[in-house]
Amino acid sequence: VERTLANGRTLFDLLPGGFPPDPASPAAPHRTAAERALDELAEDDPERAVGIVWEQWRDAIAQLRAAGAFGDRAEGAVAGLFLGDGGVPKRFAEQVEVSWSGVRGDRQEDRRNHGRPWQALCLWSGEVVDELAAAGHPIDPGAAGENVSIRGLPWERVVPGTQLLLGEVKVEVSSYAVPCKKNAGWFSDGSFDRIHHRHGPVSRVYATVLEPGTVTVGDVVVLEPEG
Repeated sequence: VERTLANGRTLFDLLPGGFPPDPASPAAPHRTAAERALDELAEDDPERAVGIVWEQWRDAIAQLRAAGAFGDRAEGAVAGLFLGDGGVPKRFAEQVEVSWSGVRGDRQEDRRNHGRPWQALCLWSGEVVDELAAAGHPIDPGAAGENVSIRGLPWERVVPGTQLLLGEVKVEVSSYAVPCKKNAGWFSDGSFDRIHHRHGPVSRVYATVLEPGTVTVGDVVVLEPEG
């Protein structure tokens, strides 16, 4: 609760039209309501405040989707699946079972910063990894901790709020995955910051599981399946 409230405004910054805030965005009134809760309730009634922030964030996403902010349906494919016992790299698997909390058998070493429900899965573009490898960096799919490597999607459209269907599993992108020093070894100069979302559509993303199920390498990935 404490960390969610501390980052409450950032949740809205990450949505389309969120930063700088667009007053004409369908999300704008929901941001205003959430900020009011942060200002007036966070200190004295944090549980109520976080409930309001979460509700307004969900409503903002729904309004953005209704307005077409996430674009039309697009298709790609699952190129790789990965899980591990903690740390990176993760090992390859042909098929995984995904529960509400993520890939069964996958464990996060740092439970303070990873493994929360909105970080159930980590997704990344196979094409981004290809570009990094072609530039001379010793990186392969799964090295940076992603659970699902995806090919064929326009990665600039995989942003917080978008939904994807991965085989049987439906997820919603919740945030960008901020890189940490454990990823330094995959870059020839140690500069892991190059995969931060501030540099464009190069970041891994976290996703919340909406519908659990099975994912297999080769499964179709549908971006905005209701689009």
